[in-house]
Amino acid sequence: MAEVKKENWFKRTGGRIAKWFRGMKSELKKVVWPSWSQVLNNTLVVIVVSVIFAIVIGLIDTLAYKGILALLGLIG
Repeated sequence: MAEVKKENWFKRTGGRIAKWFRGMKSELKKVVWPSWSQVLNNTLVVIVVSVIFAIVIGLIDTLAYKGILALLGLIG
């Protein structure tokens, strides 16, 4: 019976890593990068939504704090 010799571990691993990088390179060629105006617009949307949520959460927190103080005032 003929003996089948396996490749060196380093060659196999190096081949897999090289194949992975080739695949990654080909996938990155398919990416459609946004334009500068799209990036700016999306950034502004994120900032505005974050500020709105911060205000809403701050109001809820303040109301909860005042409600707890009112309940403690009734108890004490």
